[in-house]
Amino acid sequence: MAATKQLAAVARNGIGKGAARSVRREGRVPGVIYGGGEAPEPISVDYKDLNKLVYAGHFLTTIFELDLAGRKERVLPRDYQLDVVSDRPLHVDFLRLKAGSRVRIQTPVHVINQDQSPGIKKGGAVNLVLHSLELWAPADAIPDSVTISLAGLDFHDSVHISTVKLPEGCKPVNTKTDLTVVTIVPPTVYQDDTPAPVAAVTSGAPAAGAAAPAAGAAPAKGAAAAAPAKGAAAAPAKAPAAKK
Repeated sequence: MAATKQLAAVARNGIGKGAARSVRREGRVPGVIYGGGEAPEPISVDYKDLNKLVYAGHFLTTIFELDLAGRKERVLPRDYQLDVVSDRPLHVDFLRLKAGSRVRIQTPVHVINQDQSPGIKKGGAVNLVLHSLELWAPADAIPDSVTISLAGLDFHDSVHISTVKLPEGCKPVNTKTDLTVVTIVPPTVYQDDTPAPVAAVTSGAPAAGAAAPAAGAAPAKGAAAAAPAKGAAAAPAKAPAAKK
């Protein structure tokens, strides 16, 4: 179950953009508490405290007990607004948590027992299709996460939400579709498309691109005939035999 954290808050009278800017100039962040069958209540919280909590992670799934001048209010953050340039918190909304009520939350998915998965042992990989599950959960027992065991899963095996053991009192919001949560995928086989190198020419045939020998000329034994050097005089032709 999610732990409850403490956060000090102050009730504020003014509402609207002007009042919100005034609150921010004081180093605080305006917010609202709503739900639980009661009227919305404008509040403000310290900027440094809220900024630290937002960037610590899991802010929207953490239960807070707001201290409003000695009055305690159990709430769950439902939304917050950040400045588009500086990413500073500008506004925060809290939902009242009443005993016996249920809340709609996004719960993170954690996987365990990877070392007991035959598919992973053979080089497969975990494909986490859903990183979180949308659940209805009791307001006084909101889970931190949903844990899924990969023990016994081989290639192409999947875990669907209908087979996941959810925390006590929790139910999936979508009951019409049996969503796939995680699968085991086989390793990708890399195929080298590089052509094989051409074997060296060992026969008497000239290599590709080499000049063909002159007609009638016999190549030297064991070696290609050398071309005459550039500018060298051509060898004289054999003189014809004299007539008798």
